[in-house]
Amino acid sequence: MKQVRIGMIGVGGRGYLAGYWHQPDGRSVVTAGADISMERLEEFRSKVNPDAFVTTDYRELLAREDVDAIAVTAPDRYHEEFAIAALKAGKHVFCEKPLAITTEGCDRILKAAREAGKRLMAGHNMRYMNMFRTMKGIADSGVLGDIKAVWVRHFVGRGGSYYYHDWHGSSANTTSLLLQKGSHDIDIIHWITGRYTKRVSAMGGLDYYGGSYPDTLTCPQCELKQTCPEAQFIPGMDRCAFRKEIDVEDNSMVMLELEGGIKASYLQCHFTPDYQRNYVFIGTKGRMENSEPDNKVYVQTRKSGEWQEHSDIVYEIKEATGGHGGADPEICRDFVDMILDGREPVATPEAGRMSVATGVAAAASMRGGGFPVEVSPIRQD
Repeated sequence: MKQVRIGMIGVGGRGYLAGYWHQPDGRSVVTAGADISMERLEEFRSKVNPDAFVTTDYRELLAREDVDAIAVTAPDRYHEEFAIAALKAGKHVFCEKPLAITTEGCDRILKAAREAGKRLMAGHNMRYMNMFRTMKGIADSGVLGDIKAVWVRHFVGRGGSYYYHDWHGSSANTTSLLLQKGSHDIDIIHWITGRYTKRVSAMGGLDYYGGSYPDTLTCPQCELKQTCPEAQFIPGMDRCAFRKEIDVEDNSMVMLELEGGIKASYLQCHFTPDYQRNYVFIGTKGRMENSEPDNKVYVQTRKSGEWQEHSDIVYEIKEATGGHGGADPEICRDFVDMILDGREPVATPEAGRMSVATGVAAAASMRGGGFPVEVSPIRQD
């Protein structure tokens, strides 16, 4: 095989990744798309490939011989169904994060991949961002010594716009935003430390969003639309952010115990005015912290009897082109390289599974009084 033929399941939202994969003169081409909306499918054809096969029944896409691989970019609660069906149909699979919305669902996907003998990749694109690739390199260089403590703060500015005006606000669709949003951060903690979480304890609440308004209410219909601070008028993303069905926490605090005795904390808030991620890693020889507003990574060293103690370092992160700070074209390229060259992807399915398992355990702790919850290890059966 010299060119991977890719079919998209879910062409809206993250389905825009098709634009990076469709390279008729390159190593991949997008040949098909499935979605419940014919309007989105027509837009997909006009923007990506006018000759692409489109259908509202994803099973028709899986039956096609001109599709070698599937990209699952549909809403979270469908990931398990679509990924397993694609693997059983003999297709390689790229599954957008989170891999599934339950730990058991992730295990079933991994098992299906093993049984099918097909390649599977998780869509953790933060591993491909210049900022976090730099931090991974710094940690691996040994300048920090052995990492022992981690702090992560995720300020989700405009969290209502992104998560409470549509399907994300219901736990039936997401389990928790510790999966949908937090799986990125948990995965980066795991990746940079090289360790997975063993146990968690968490607290959180739904302290701003949600409320008593009807589930059918939309912002354009609301009599408070001129004064409501959360009013939004994007079609499909304009449901009331204070409606009854919303039941996922809008702020959470998680304590994590990782393999090797590493301790970490993770904080997420959706009603803060700013949008940024702040990571701190402390080792036996130094401390590393990023600043997204400044686009820098700072390394401070302590007395260690080695040459590194004589200087601190500031890394100026270079700008990159493409979505998510250049990460989207890189993760798309990695998927194709995995299939054509047999390379191990940077974003492994096992890592995707462990970020979900950690988020699920944290949600259980958060909703169960904050008691410690063990994170189930990866199953091999």
